[in-house]
Amino acid sequence: MNMLQLERMKNDNGFIAALDQSGGSTPKALAIYGIPKEAYADDTEMFQLVHDMRSRIMESPVFTKERILAAILFEKTMDSKVDGKYSADYLWVTKGILPILKVDKGLLDLENGVQLMKPIPNLDDLLSRAKERHIFGTKMRSVIKEANKIGIKAIIDQQFEIGKAIAAAGFVPILEPEIDIHMADKAAAEEILKQEILEHLKTLDANCLVMFKLTLPEVDNFYEEIMKQPNVVRTVALSGGYSRKESNEKLARNPKLIASFSRALTEGLNVNQSEEEFNNMLDESIQSIYDASIK
Repeated sequence: MNMLQLERMKNDNGFIAALDQSGGSTPKALAIYGIPKEAYADDTEMFQLVHDMRSRIMESPVFTKERILAAILFEKTMDSKVDGKYSADYLWVTKGILPILKVDKGLLDLENGVQLMKPIPNLDDLLSRAKERHIFGTKMRSVIKEANKIGIKAIIDQQFEIGKAIAAAGFVPILEPEIDIHMADKAAAEEILKQEILEHLKTLDANCLVMFKLTLPEVDNFYEEIMKQPNVVRTVALSGGYSRKESNEKLARNPKLIASFSRALTEGLNVNQSEEEFNNMLDESIQSIYDASIK
Protein backbone atom coordinates (compact mmCIF):
# COMPACT_ATOMS: atom_id res chain seq x y z
CA MET A 1 0.00 0.00 0.00
CA ASN A 2 1.22 3.48 -0.91
CA MET A 3 1.32 5.32 2.44
CA LEU A 4 1.43 8.75 0.79
CA GLN A 5 -1.81 7.91 -0.99
CA LEU A 6 -3.35 6.56 2.21
CA GLU A 7 -2.56 9.75 4.12
CA ARG A 8 -4.00 11.82 1.30
CA MET A 9 -7.23 9.83 1.36
CA LYS A 10 -7.47 10.09 5.15
CA ASN A 11 -6.74 13.76 5.58
CA ASP A 12 -6.98 15.90 2.45
CA ASN A 13 -9.95 17.95 1.31
CA GLY A 14 -11.77 16.99 -1.86
CA PHE A 15 -14.09 14.33 -3.22
CA ILE A 16 -14.06 11.16 -5.29
CA ALA A 17 -15.09 11.32 -8.96
CA ALA A 18 -17.00 8.18 -9.96
CA LEU A 19 -16.11 7.42 -13.59
CA ASP A 20 -16.94 3.72 -13.41
CA GLN A 21 -20.09 3.16 -15.47
CA SER A 22 -20.08 -0.50 -16.54
CA GLY A 23 -21.67 -2.28 -19.49
CA GLY A 24 -25.19 -2.00 -18.12
CA SER A 25 -25.10 1.70 -17.27
CA THR A 26 -22.90 2.92 -20.12
CA PRO A 27 -25.66 3.42 -22.75
CA LYS A 28 -27.58 5.70 -20.37
CA ALA A 29 -24.41 7.63 -19.48
CA LEU A 30 -23.61 8.11 -23.16
CA ALA A 31 -27.18 9.17 -23.95
CA ILE A 32 -27.06 11.85 -21.24
CA TYR A 33 -23.73 12.96 -22.74
CA GLY A 34 -25.44 13.35 -26.12
CA ILE A 35 -24.45 10.08 -27.80
CA PRO A 36 -27.50 7.90 -28.66
CA LYS A 37 -27.40 4.11 -29.10
CA GLU A 38 -27.62 4.60 -32.86
CA ALA A 39 -24.16 6.18 -32.80
CA TYR A 40 -22.35 2.90 -32.08
CA ALA A 41 -22.64 -0.55 -33.63
CA ASP A 42 -21.39 -2.80 -30.83
CA ASP A 43 -19.86 -2.94 -27.34
CA THR A 44 -16.37 -2.23 -28.65
CA GLU A 45 -17.46 1.09 -30.13
CA MET A 46 -19.59 1.85 -27.06
CA PHE A 47 -16.70 1.34 -24.64
CA GLN A 48 -14.39 3.44 -26.81
CA LEU A 49 -16.89 6.30 -26.77
CA VAL A 50 -17.29 6.18 -23.01
CA HIS A 51 -13.50 6.01 -22.59
CA ASP A 52 -13.24 9.11 -24.78
CA MET A 53 -15.75 10.81 -22.48
CA ARG A 54 -13.84 9.80 -19.35
CA SER A 55 -10.52 10.84 -20.91
CA ARG A 56 -11.96 14.24 -21.77
CA ILE A 57 -12.98 14.66 -18.13
CA MET A 58 -9.64 13.46 -16.72
CA GLU A 59 -7.59 15.56 -19.14
CA SER A 60 -9.59 18.71 -18.47
CA PRO A 61 -7.48 21.46 -16.84
CA VAL A 62 -10.18 21.83 -14.16
CA PHE A 63 -9.94 18.15 -13.10
CA THR A 64 -7.18 18.58 -10.51
CA LYS A 65 -5.95 17.24 -7.18
CA GLU A 66 -6.85 20.48 -5.40
CA ARG A 67 -10.51 19.48 -5.46
CA ILE A 68 -10.52 15.80 -6.42
CA LEU A 69 -8.98 13.16 -4.15
CA ALA A 70 -9.59 10.08 -6.28
CA ALA A 71 -11.36 8.71 -9.32
CA ILE A 72 -13.13 5.34 -9.59
CA LEU A 73 -12.38 3.48 -12.82
CA PHE A 74 -14.12 0.69 -14.70
CA GLU A 75 -11.91 -2.34 -15.47
CA LYS A 76 -11.67 -1.47 -19.17
CA THR A 77 -10.65 2.06 -18.22
CA MET A 78 -7.86 0.70 -16.02
CA ASP A 79 -6.52 -1.20 -19.03
CA SER A 80 -6.84 1.79 -21.36
CA LYS A 81 -4.56 4.79 -21.72
CA VAL A 82 -5.02 8.52 -21.24
CA ASP A 83 -2.49 10.79 -22.92
CA GLY A 84 -0.16 7.83 -23.48
CA LYS A 85 -0.24 6.52 -19.89
CA TYR A 86 -2.38 3.81 -18.34
CA SER A 87 -5.33 5.54 -16.69
CA ALA A 88 -4.19 4.97 -13.09
CA ASP A 89 -0.69 6.28 -13.84
CA TYR A 90 -2.13 9.29 -15.63
CA LEU A 91 -4.33 10.06 -12.62
CA TRP A 92 -1.61 9.70 -9.98
CA VAL A 93 1.60 10.68 -11.79
CA THR A 94 0.19 13.48 -13.94
CA LYS A 95 -2.68 14.72 -11.79
CA GLY A 96 -1.94 13.59 -8.21
CA ILE A 97 -5.36 11.87 -8.02
CA LEU A 98 -5.74 8.41 -6.45
CA PRO A 99 -6.96 5.63 -8.79
CA ILE A 100 -9.68 3.26 -7.52
CA LEU A 101 -11.05 0.23 -9.39
CA LYS A 102 -14.64 -0.98 -9.54
CA VAL A 103 -14.40 -4.77 -9.06
CA ASP A 104 -18.00 -6.00 -8.83
CA LYS A 105 -19.67 -7.74 -11.77
CA GLY A 106 -23.20 -6.47 -11.29
CA LEU A 107 -26.18 -7.52 -9.21
CA LEU A 108 -28.17 -10.68 -8.58
CA ASP A 109 -31.97 -10.69 -8.75
CA LEU A 110 -33.94 -9.22 -5.85
CA GLU A 111 -34.18 -11.50 -2.80
CA ASN A 112 -35.21 -10.54 0.74
CA GLY A 113 -35.52 -6.95 -0.42
CA VAL A 114 -31.93 -6.62 -1.63
CA GLN A 115 -29.69 -7.31 -4.61
CA LEU A 116 -26.45 -9.00 -3.64
CA MET A 117 -23.40 -8.80 -5.86
CA LYS A 118 -22.90 -11.47 -8.47
CA PRO A 119 -19.89 -13.71 -7.80
CA ILE A 120 -16.58 -12.08 -8.76
CA PRO A 121 -14.71 -14.78 -10.70
CA ASN A 122 -10.93 -14.57 -10.80
CA LEU A 123 -10.84 -11.81 -8.18
CA ASP A 124 -7.24 -12.72 -7.31
CA ASP A 125 -6.21 -12.29 -10.94
CA LEU A 126 -8.01 -8.95 -11.17
CA LEU A 127 -6.30 -7.71 -8.01
CA SER A 128 -2.95 -8.87 -9.36
CA ARG A 129 -3.54 -6.82 -12.52
CA ALA A 130 -4.71 -3.89 -10.41
CA LYS A 131 -1.44 -3.99 -8.49
CA GLU A 132 0.50 -3.90 -11.75
CA ARG A 133 -1.58 -0.91 -12.83
CA HIS A 134 -0.86 0.90 -9.52
CA ILE A 135 -4.43 0.97 -8.23
CA PHE A 136 -4.91 2.30 -4.67
CA GLY A 137 -8.31 0.88 -3.75
CA THR A 138 -11.42 -0.89 -4.99
CA LYS A 139 -15.17 -0.36 -5.01
CA MET A 140 -18.08 -2.82 -5.11
CA ARG A 141 -21.82 -2.12 -5.06
CA SER A 142 -24.89 -3.89 -3.71
CA VAL A 143 -28.43 -2.43 -3.55
CA ILE A 144 -31.00 -2.34 -0.73
CA LYS A 145 -34.63 -1.86 -1.77
CA GLU A 146 -36.48 -2.78 1.43
CA ALA A 147 -35.87 -2.44 5.17
CA ASN A 148 -35.41 -6.20 5.44
CA LYS A 149 -33.05 -7.28 8.24
CA ILE A 150 -32.24 -10.65 6.64
CA GLY A 151 -31.44 -9.10 3.28
CA ILE A 152 -29.39 -6.21 4.68
CA LYS A 153 -27.37 -8.57 6.88
CA ALA A 154 -26.66 -10.74 3.81
CA ILE A 155 -25.40 -7.68 1.92
CA ILE A 156 -23.07 -6.61 4.74
CA ASP A 157 -21.84 -10.18 5.24
CA GLN A 158 -20.93 -10.35 1.55
CA GLN A 159 -19.36 -6.88 1.42
CA PHE A 160 -17.16 -7.53 4.46
CA GLU A 161 -16.13 -11.02 3.35
CA ILE A 162 -14.87 -9.79 0.00
CA GLY A 163 -13.58 -6.54 1.48
CA LYS A 164 -11.34 -8.43 3.91
CA ALA A 165 -9.80 -10.40 1.02
CA ILE A 166 -9.19 -7.19 -0.92
CA ALA A 167 -7.61 -5.48 2.10
CA ALA A 168 -5.38 -8.52 2.66
CA ALA A 169 -4.13 -8.10 -0.91
CA GLY A 170 -2.93 -4.58 -0.10
CA PHE A 171 -5.80 -2.37 -1.28
CA VAL A 172 -8.30 -0.18 0.55
CA PRO A 173 -11.77 -1.52 -0.38
CA ILE A 174 -14.78 0.78 -0.63
CA LEU A 175 -17.87 -1.12 0.53
CA GLU A 176 -20.98 0.25 -1.18
CA PRO A 177 -24.32 -1.05 0.16
CA GLU A 178 -26.48 1.47 -1.72
CA ILE A 179 -29.97 2.22 -0.39
CA ASP A 180 -32.52 3.00 -3.10
CA ILE A 181 -33.56 6.64 -2.64
CA HIS A 182 -37.12 5.84 -3.76
CA MET A 183 -37.82 3.46 -0.85
CA ALA A 184 -40.81 4.33 1.32
CA ASP A 185 -38.98 3.00 4.39
CA LYS A 186 -35.53 4.42 3.58
CA ALA A 187 -34.86 5.70 7.11
CA ALA A 188 -35.67 2.29 8.61
CA ALA A 189 -33.28 0.61 6.15
CA GLU A 190 -30.55 3.09 7.10
CA GLU A 191 -30.96 2.24 10.77
CA ILE A 192 -30.60 -1.50 10.08
CA LEU A 193 -27.65 -0.88 7.78
CA LYS A 194 -25.77 1.27 10.30
CA GLN A 195 -26.11 -1.28 13.07
CA GLU A 196 -24.93 -4.12 10.78
CA ILE A 197 -21.90 -2.12 9.68
CA LEU A 198 -20.96 -1.23 13.26
CA GLU A 199 -21.25 -4.89 14.35
CA HIS A 200 -19.11 -6.07 11.43
CA LEU A 201 -16.46 -3.41 12.06
CA LYS A 202 -15.88 -4.99 15.48
CA THR A 203 -14.66 -8.15 13.72
CA LEU A 204 -11.83 -6.45 11.79
CA ASP A 205 -8.17 -6.66 12.72
CA ALA A 206 -6.54 -3.32 13.47
CA ASN A 207 -4.61 -3.38 10.19
CA CYS A 208 -7.69 -4.04 8.02
CA LEU A 209 -8.68 -0.65 6.59
CA VAL A 210 -11.93 -0.03 4.71
CA MET A 211 -14.02 2.79 3.30
CA PHE A 212 -17.77 3.12 2.84
CA LYS A 213 -19.83 4.60 0.04
CA LEU A 214 -23.33 5.22 1.38
CA THR A 215 -26.53 6.81 0.12
CA LEU A 216 -27.12 10.31 1.46
CA PRO A 217 -29.12 9.70 4.67
CA GLU A 218 -32.54 10.93 5.76
CA VAL A 219 -31.19 12.07 9.15
CA ASP A 220 -28.33 14.56 8.95
CA ASN A 221 -24.97 13.32 10.27
CA PHE A 222 -26.46 9.83 10.60
CA TYR A 223 -23.24 8.00 9.75
CA GLU A 224 -20.93 9.96 12.07
CA GLU A 225 -20.45 6.92 14.34
CA ILE A 226 -19.20 4.85 11.40
CA MET A 227 -16.79 7.60 10.33
CA LYS A 228 -15.20 7.63 13.79
CA GLN A 229 -14.32 3.92 13.80
CA PRO A 230 -10.54 3.29 13.69
CA ASN A 231 -10.73 0.88 10.72
CA VAL A 232 -12.57 3.41 8.54
CA VAL A 233 -10.30 5.52 6.33
CA ARG A 234 -13.10 7.65 4.88
CA THR A 235 -16.85 7.57 4.31
CA VAL A 236 -18.22 8.97 1.07
CA ALA A 237 -21.70 9.59 -0.29
CA LEU A 238 -23.30 8.52 -3.54
CA SER A 239 -25.85 10.72 -5.29
CA GLY A 240 -28.11 7.75 -6.09
CA GLY A 241 -30.33 9.57 -8.58
CA TYR A 242 -30.64 12.89 -6.76
CA SER A 243 -29.84 15.90 -8.94
CA ARG A 244 -26.54 17.66 -8.33
CA LYS A 245 -28.37 20.48 -6.52
CA GLU A 246 -30.23 18.06 -4.22
CA SER A 247 -27.10 15.97 -3.66
CA ASN A 248 -25.01 18.98 -2.71
CA GLU A 249 -27.67 20.34 -0.36
CA LYS A 250 -27.94 17.01 1.45
CA LEU A 251 -24.18 16.49 1.52
CA ALA A 252 -23.52 19.94 3.01
CA ARG A 253 -25.68 18.99 6.00
CA ASN A 254 -23.41 15.99 6.77
CA PRO A 255 -20.04 17.22 8.10
CA LYS A 256 -16.99 15.10 7.16
CA LEU A 257 -19.01 13.09 4.65
CA ILE A 258 -17.55 13.71 1.18
CA ALA A 259 -18.97 13.08 -2.26
CA SER A 260 -18.41 10.21 -4.63
CA PHE A 261 -20.77 11.30 -7.38
CA SER A 262 -21.22 9.92 -10.89
CA ARG A 263 -24.37 11.26 -12.56
CA ALA A 264 -24.32 14.39 -10.40
CA LEU A 265 -20.71 15.05 -11.47
CA THR A 266 -21.30 14.71 -15.22
CA GLU A 267 -24.70 16.45 -15.25
CA GLY A 268 -24.69 19.11 -17.96
CA LEU A 269 -21.70 17.77 -19.93
CA ASN A 270 -22.27 17.15 -23.65
CA VAL A 271 -20.16 15.69 -26.44
CA ASN A 272 -21.01 18.67 -28.68
CA GLN A 273 -19.77 21.32 -26.27
CA SER A 274 -16.66 23.29 -27.20
CA GLU A 275 -13.67 22.73 -24.95
CA GLU A 276 -14.38 26.04 -23.23
CA GLU A 277 -18.05 25.17 -22.66
CA PHE A 278 -17.17 21.68 -21.46
CA ASN A 279 -14.47 22.87 -19.07
CA ASN A 280 -16.66 25.65 -17.68
CA MET A 281 -19.52 23.23 -17.03
CA LEU A 282 -17.20 20.68 -15.43
CA ASP A 283 -15.52 23.39 -13.35
CA GLU A 284 -18.89 24.57 -12.03
CA SER A 285 -19.88 20.98 -11.20
CA ILE A 286 -16.58 20.17 -9.46
CA GLN A 287 -16.61 23.40 -7.44
CA SER A 288 -20.16 22.90 -6.20
CA ILE A 289 -19.47 19.30 -5.16
CA TYR A 290 -16.17 20.28 -3.54
CA ASP A 291 -17.85 23.07 -1.57
CA ALA A 292 -20.50 20.66 -0.28
CA SER A 293 -17.82 18.09 0.61
CA ILE A 294 -15.76 20.39 2.82
CA LYS A 295 -18.59 21.91 4.86
